[in-house]
Amino acid sequence: MSVNDYIYALEEFIVLMQNIEAASPDVIAEAMTDLCHVLRIGKVEMLTYENEAAEHLGLATVHRYYNCGEPCLGEYINKRIITADEQIAVYRVFIMNDTAPWDDTDRKRINLFIMLLSTFTGKMRLLTLTHRLTFFDRDLNMHNHRYFMSLIRKLYKEEMIDRFTAVYFNLKRFSIVNQQIGRENGTRVMKRFIAMFENLLDCQDECVCRIGGDNFIALIKQEKLDDVLGLLSGTGITYDESRSERIFISATAGIYVIPDMDSFTLPTDVMDRVSMAFQLAKGSAKQDVVFFDDALLARSKQNNEITACFQKSIEKQEFLVYYQPKVNIKDRSVAGAEALCRWVHNERLVPPAEFIPVLEQGRDICKLDFYMLDNVCRDIRRWIDTGMRAVRVSVNLSRRHLSDMDLLKHIVDIIDRHNVPHEYIEIELTETTTDVEFKDLKRTIRGLQEAGIATSVDDFGIGYSSLNLIKEIPWNVLKLDKSLLPDYEKDNPEQKSVMFRYIVAMGREMGLECIAEGVETKEQVKLLEDNHCDLAQGFYFDRPLPIKEFETRLMDDFRYDK
Repeated sequence: MSVNDYIYALEEFIVLMQNIEAASPDVIAEAMTDLCHVLRIGKVEMLTYENEAAEHLGLATVHRYYNCGEPCLGEYINKRIITADEQIAVYRVFIMNDTAPWDDTDRKRINLFIMLLSTFTGKMRLLTLTHRLTFFDRDLNMHNHRYFMSLIRKLYKEEMIDRFTAVYFNLKRFSIVNQQIGRENGTRVMKRFIAMFENLLDCQDECVCRIGGDNFIALIKQEKLDDVLGLLSGTGITYDESRSERIFISATAGIYVIPDMDSFTLPTDVMDRVSMAFQLAKGSAKQDVVFFDDALLARSKQNNEITACFQKSIEKQEFLVYYQPKVNIKDRSVAGAEALCRWVHNERLVPPAEFIPVLEQGRDICKLDFYMLDNVCRDIRRWIDTGMRAVRVSVNLSRRHLSDMDLLKHIVDIIDRHNVPHEYIEIELTETTTDVEFKDLKRTIRGLQEAGIATSVDDFGIGYSSLNLIKEIPWNVLKLDKSLLPDYEKDNPEQKSVMFRYIVAMGREMGLECIAEGVETKEQVKLLEDNHCDLAQGFYFDRPLPIKEFETRLMDDFRYDK
């Protein structure tokens, strides 16, 4: 063997190993073949151990990198190395049969070879680990959002993206599933549902990836959409084979059927558009699946405009407080009011349905709520100072506030800044959807009670109202949603009347003041009177009123007609 032969083979080995990304034994064997031949190496293998205990017990994983094809029964070099990830690697290099023994120079060169091999294989393992940490969700052993985006970019570059559909979905009420069957079983159910989803995919470029929690995103061939929607509409998942116990799992989903390459400018548009559809589906009480379309894109642009001009609109006092009277059923007097937000922007009165849901997507709704409370307190202070009759006003707070540990302080600071007696303020909050929110709600309501500020549970009866909501939380007011009132022209009035009667009776028995909202007909007012419901709010008496018009209702002798 000449020195030149060795240097050439060593350089070739280094160059080839530098270009290898994954530690495939076959590829590594090809890279080291010439060097092994020059150094008279017949076999190269590596034994890896998780730790010293595994090494002591001989529990090794064997990686065979090179074999000349003949038994190597003679001399070998053994080298033990602690790897960067704290595993133990033992390299074994065997001499070819029927060749001269290695001299000191050979051994030095072989030791260098082993060190280089260790360096390259270590780099490959770390690259593999980095790839897995980057593109895999460890909890469910599946791809993650980064992988989804890398696949989108690849297909976009290859001009194949328009053959696919993006599906962003959330397993419905999965926190309740975890409560019912436990987190371990819940994880098992989630894995099995995703396995059923993956069974529908047969193309290398299709995937289902976890975004986090019970949220997932998938890229599927367009012809698979019906099958996927069938699965997402709901299926039973067995979580305990011994007792054949199953639970029903369904999903809320946003769908973007990718039309053609000219329909968007960036790969990230796919994620943006399917997210828009998903957010609309998640916020809808009627649609579990929403498809992205041009109207949704126009709405998104409108939402962005609302978000962009919100702060300036706050500073310019474009948001106005309108007051809808709360009427005492017995004497038809104004017993209070609800503060409702109206936005006058560019000389147009913007309906709340256009801007409230947009602001609720972030923290802007919290700024608006505090703005409303501040203006209400300013009005009440003026009523008191001018000798006008003051009434208790309810102000809505979004559930977004519940994560604020200083919420109570913020509320009290605003009220006290205007020197408003606490009994003139009522805080309205809606039912919660998670255990965490429920605990935060309970803490907040108790704090408000201790501060002498009344609280009401808003829209009771509209969602999945739990009796725990009024059993465990010390509300002052039970605000009954208009859906509990019968429409005497369309409904079976007797059925709803029974429900209404018993809810009011229960509320009164618990010491809660009961108010019905959405009262629109004389028959509904009669129902309230017959069942001793304290207060009414709705168009039958008054719409939400501008401040000056509402103040005319605060006169002592004002009464609504019976």
